[in-house]
Amino acid sequence: MEVELILMRQLASYLTLPMFVVGVNESLLFYNQAAEVHLGRRFEEAGEMPLGELATIFQIKRLDGSQYPPDELPLAIALRDRRPTHDTLRFHALDGVDHIVDVTAFPLEGHGGRHVGAVAIFWDTDQ
Repeated sequence: MEVELILMRQLASYLTLPMFVVGVNESLLFYNQAAEVHLGRRFEEAGEMPLGELATIFQIKRLDGSQYPPDELPLAIALRDRRPTHDTLRFHALDGVDHIVDVTAFPLEGHGGRHVGAVAIFWDTDQ
C-alpha cells in the first residue's frame, strides 16, 4: 500500500467526520469509526471491497429515488477524473436507517504527481 494511503487512513482514524479511502484499483481500503456509525457496520466486519459493491450494498440513490450508477459516485469521479466533486445522495444503512448526506470527494496525489487513490467525506444533511 502506498505511504500516502497509509497516512490518510491514519488521519481518518482520528477524525470524527465520516471518511472513505479508496485505492487506484477502485477498492475501498478503509472507512473510519464515524462512517461506521452511519453505515451500520464496522470496517473490520465489512473489509475491503470494490467501489461498485459499496453502491449496491448501501442502495445508494439520487434524491429523486433513481438509482445512482456506481461510476457516477463522487468517489468514483475523484478517482477516475482526478478532480474534486460534490453531491447530495441517499443511502440505506445496514442497520435499516436511511440517510441523506452531502458527499465531497477528492483525489490523492503522491510525490511526483503519482495518483494513489481518492478520499470521500460525508455528513448528514437536513433535506
